[in-house]
Amino acid sequence: MSFWHRAKDFPSKKNSKRWRLLHKRGDLFTCPPTDALAHCISEDCRMGAGIAVQFKKTFGGVDELLAQKKQPGQCAALRISDRFVYYLVTKKKYNQKPTYDNLRKGLVSMREHCLANGVNSISMPRIGCGLDKLKWENVSSIITEVFQDTKISITVYTI
Repeated sequence: MSFWHRAKDFPSKKNSKRWRLLHKRGDLFTCPPTDALAHCISEDCRMGAGIAVQFKKTFGGVDELLAQKKQPGQCAALRISDRFVYYLVTKKKYNQKPTYDNLRKGLVSMREHCLANGVNSISMPRIGCGLDKLKWENVSSIITEVFQDTKISITVYTI
């Protein structure tokens, strides 16, 4: 790239809200109350292990999630007070492992919901990388690919 850049190559102050993938050490549930939350679940909404247990305990809504009848590659959402809580369905049964393809499709589904509902900030754990054993390098690349052309900021919490 030459020394001279077009003006559009530099974000203006007016356009300072743009895609970011941030990393933060700490408890996901201490994120700002204005952030949407996201994590992965199975189609059966079991949520019996890992961080899903805390989501289930904190937000409930299992019957409402089941009623949405989301399949792997889709995203269910609960409206809790002034925020959305996203449940990326990445596998059919709780004891199965997700695929990167279902994760990607779930993230696309979540992105579309965010864009339609004015959500511009999401906090999440390293989705799919705990008990589901996906590789963070691959997952973070997929997140970047799906969200880089939006103004949605994502903060990933690790303990």
